[in-house]
Amino acid sequence: MTSVIDAGLVADQNAKHHAQLQADYDALGGMLDRRGLDIEQLTALAQTFAVAVPSWGAGTGGTRFARFPGRGEPRNVFEKLEDCAVIHQLTRATPSVSPHFPWDKPTDTAELRETARALGLVFDAVNSNTFQDQQGQDQTYKFGSLTSNSAAVRAQAIAHNIDCIEVGQAIGSKALTVWVGDGANFPGQHNLRGALERYLDSMREIYAALPSDWNVFIEHKLFEPAFYATTIADWGTSFACATELGPKAKCLVDLGHHAPNTNIEMIVARLAQFGKLGGFHFNDSKYGDDDLDSGSINPFQLFLVFNELADAAKREGDAFNPAYMLDQSHNVTDPIESLMSSAVEVQRAFVQSALVDRVALAGLQEQNDVLEAAQTLKRAFRTDVSPILAMARVRLGAAADPVACYRASGYRDRVAGLRPVKPGASSSGIV
Repeated sequence: MTSVIDAGLVADQNAKHHAQLQADYDALGGMLDRRGLDIEQLTALAQTFAVAVPSWGAGTGGTRFARFPGRGEPRNVFEKLEDCAVIHQLTRATPSVSPHFPWDKPTDTAELRETARALGLVFDAVNSNTFQDQQGQDQTYKFGSLTSNSAAVRAQAIAHNIDCIEVGQAIGSKALTVWVGDGANFPGQHNLRGALERYLDSMREIYAALPSDWNVFIEHKLFEPAFYATTIADWGTSFACATELGPKAKCLVDLGHHAPNTNIEMIVARLAQFGKLGGFHFNDSKYGDDDLDSGSINPFQLFLVFNELADAAKREGDAFNPAYMLDQSHNVTDPIESLMSSAVEVQRAFVQSALVDRVALAGLQEQNDVLEAAQTLKRAFRTDVSPILAMARVRLGAAADPVACYRASGYRDRVAGLRPVKPGASSSGIV
């Protein structure tokens, strides 16, 4: 595996943290031992965690009004992979990349797969794009894609998704994520039931093209760009469509795609219960679909989601294996720093959920001891597992402090000289 950041620099940076990290780790280990928890087991668990990085996340995002290019942002999929390799090298928690087509469509799939392999990466779910028009396409998606009134538009969107599957097979992916912005901005703009019927007809053709060992993840979104009625707006519609399509169709939960104050962890529990939880796009939200860094606004909600995932894993064992992916936009931060920080925060919630005394919690729930049941969760959430996460990284050859190590490497300055900014131009894909 090619190391993008000098391994000697990583080791030197870790040496600076060694004494303090060991002291914090030992102190935490003593506290956990008094609670009947083994810090070494938790560290080993942390080392198993993995979340995919979105290829488009390596670029600078934007707003509905403007986009400001970032220094040294990637201009093509190969440069995106290099940035993703930095994230994985310094965290050892992001071994896979989720590409988006046609933004990342290669002319040579074998070259792309080999480049990823050389960087120690593999490919996660591939993502289709029928929410914006691409240069040279025959039909416009302005009034819908898979739900369009036009048979020609629907055929174009279906063909694109099938092409994504074929490219995905060539690079080693096993899943297709489908999100459409289809919907209406005005009452009466389209027939609400008819739009969903057309969506299902389109998805049936895509589903039929799936290889036997593939899944398709249906992603819902409450609003934007359809502000009156989004066709796949909620988990109920997603669940109904996934059930209608068959066992290879599952639901994808994006933490930002819900109405404010929605109980997302209960949605996770419901989908897991009925075998339709396909995976996640992790990010955070204050007002809507903000795509903020994971854990930056509401880390307790992220913990509660993982609490339900831990419960499902205990019930279902190895058969329970949802896909994890980050999905966020970086308008004012270095994308690599934000993606590393988010990977660590999602891993933090994963480890914290393992601190919950599930036997005690079940007993408290049975006794209707409401306050102590809630405190049982809070006790796990309030535990700072940072020393476990850092030690897990160090033992895997990653950085004790990924952001500090990244900054010390000068990577951004180096690629800024190799990737000159072109105002208004980027292959990041984020509008």
